[in-house]
Amino acid sequence: MDKQMLRYIIRERKGMYDVADLIRMSLDVTERLEAQRLYRFAHTVLLYYSMDDEVDTHGLVASLHRQGRKVLLPRMKDEQSLELVEFRGMMDLRPAEKFNILEPQGEPFTDYRSIDLAIIPGMAFTCDGKRLGRGKGYYDRLLAEMPSVCKIGLCFPFQLVEDVPVDENDILMDEVMV
Repeated sequence: MDKQMLRYIIRERKGMYDVADLIRMSLDVTERLEAQRLYRFAHTVLLYYSMDDEVDTHGLVASLHRQGRKVLLPRMKDEQSLELVEFRGMMDLRPAEKFNILEPQGEPFTDYRSIDLAIIPGMAFTCDGKRLGRGKGYYDRLLAEMPSVCKIGLCFPFQLVEDVPVDENDILMDEVMV
């Protein structure tokens, strides 16, 4: 199965649930993540501010921020790449021009070596860490700049599949949390 067909199948599966269902399913996934030792002790965490059809990370972002940990969120730098910005509070989030995602405002964060953990969204994952994104390669390009960071993919059970086609630019996850 090619990537486009797999994205279509996952979008169809997502369409079977309303936002409230996805938020409820997100709690199971995020509770498992919060129990992880690496997560509990990470000081600097790359996260994503979830869209309605992704595992909800809004509570994780707020909780980490309240605990005084550094939360980095991506924002569109240009048509090809993301940059990271430290989350300083809800007042700093603004809707992006593309994709209607809330993005942080502020100076770009560039000390990638200090990132302890990267929590990454995706359309589909395999148990062995293969990830299918939305097709633009934004996260693959970003993660290529931080090869030693531990990467955890978050997904709903219906996003876990047997195989994902990968190429030389696709970055594997170290773990997938379902």
